[in-house]
Amino acid sequence: MTSILPNFLAGRWQTGQGAGTSLFDPVLGDELVRVDASGLDLEAGFAYARDEGGAALRALTYRQRGQLLADAVKVLQAHRDAYYEIATANSGTVKNDSAVDIDGALFTLGHYAKLGDTLGDTRLLRDGEPARLAKDPLFQSQHVLTPTRGVALFINAFNFPAWGLWEKAGPALLSGVPVIVKPATATAWLTQRMVRDVVDAGVFPPGALSIVCGSSTGLMDALQPFDVVSFTGSAQTAAVIRSHPAVAHRSVRANIEADSLNSALLLPGTQRGDEAFNLLVREVVREMTVKAGQKCTAIRRVFVPADLFDAASESISAKLSGITVGNPRNEAVRMGSLVSRSQLNAVSEGLALLREEATVIHDGASHSLIDADPSVAACVGPTLLAVADADRASRVHDVEVFGPVATLIPYRSFDHALALVRRGQGSLVTSVYGSDPTALAEASADLASTQGRVHVVSPDVASIHTGHGNVMPMSLHGGPGRAGGGEELGGHRALGFYHRRAAIQASQAVLDALPAA
Repeated sequence: MTSILPNFLAGRWQTGQGAGTSLFDPVLGDELVRVDASGLDLEAGFAYARDEGGAALRALTYRQRGQLLADAVKVLQAHRDAYYEIATANSGTVKNDSAVDIDGALFTLGHYAKLGDTLGDTRLLRDGEPARLAKDPLFQSQHVLTPTRGVALFINAFNFPAWGLWEKAGPALLSGVPVIVKPATATAWLTQRMVRDVVDAGVFPPGALSIVCGSSTGLMDALQPFDVVSFTGSAQTAAVIRSHPAVAHRSVRANIEADSLNSALLLPGTQRGDEAFNLLVREVVREMTVKAGQKCTAIRRVFVPADLFDAASESISAKLSGITVGNPRNEAVRMGSLVSRSQLNAVSEGLALLREEATVIHDGASHSLIDADPSVAACVGPTLLAVADADRASRVHDVEVFGPVATLIPYRSFDHALALVRRGQGSLVTSVYGSDPTALAEASADLASTQGRVHVVSPDVASIHTGHGNVMPMSLHGGPGRAGGGEELGGHRALGFYHRRAAIQASQAVLDALPAA
């Protein structure tokens, strides 16, 4: 029988009281480990994190907490090879795709370690300049940001078990707020191993970092008014979180990142073979195939001028035909598997819905699997669809297939293209391709209100742009509308979620005595 991964709660490792849920290799079908959280005293664990972990973190300055993050990076870097092995076995990803998750996590955590150093030896952040409250300038109001005196609960998705943990935990711990992470069960092994390595190294104070693997039952019930919860996943689960009494009645602050129909838009005036055209083709293929399309930021809709529809269809399909799919342990494989057979079923069901109004340009079923049994492996080739009439089509603007699937859509005019992008009802990111700076700027400004991020790709940045789907810690991650309405990262902006803003109204002498910003 496989071993059960222990949870770390209330300052100690402990296992649940049940048989556990099995985690599998999505290519070979082998059982790997089990997770279980049944019977854990969650209220006691949360209280320990608040009282012990919170107090210890708040006693440190931002610079000292940044140093702890830097120390964590060193520990994680030392175990990097083991993380790659776990990712291959549990997530079915090829090495380059595992790097997006693992190395992306280390880079993001390192960014917040450096930010802590720039914030200095203070435990309070000033928010703006003092405002005079009376004719006499002696009495003024100073807004300040202080760490919330609660815990940060993270309920994470299955697609980024490494980055999903540290892109949230980095800003929280730097802010002085203890973290309790609940990873998605299917890929919890990597998250648990990273937490275990950092905990065993004694990097953070007791209670600062906890992990609960298995069912999420009871986690929301344990939240108190000054706690925060950050969720990445489906819109259905997001609705449950928003309606939970902890959020609805106890005013627990919630951050949501939900489904998103992200787009790629090729501007008018481009010709087949132009660099902007080639850049779009390259990025669409990359976003369809990296991590087998299992990225919340992946391109799902591709908008091109009607006169370039055939050219785009042929070019994207030609590149997709060269994608090898199968066992990530085989060096000839470029794209690994989906995370599970249940996810494979979900992709098949979503494809069936889209095909009711779309045609298949490149069929993923045409890809033979390498070193993988199709009756066992959760592997699927990339599929490119197309709709002829974007105005009449509805599902392409509403149904996200969380896998290597995208739909090519023609548009009539610049305004028509922008209107079609907005039919996604809010996205994490749209990338825009073209060569005219004025047109690119106009498109960016128009789309900004419905996007978390507008990624502009022009020939002058062809070799240096960071990629449509790559989430950089310096830029905002999140999006309005159906994307969840949440905000993460964005450099120092990420700290705001974990701080409380207050106005201190006092004499200038008192304000001068506040800790330096």
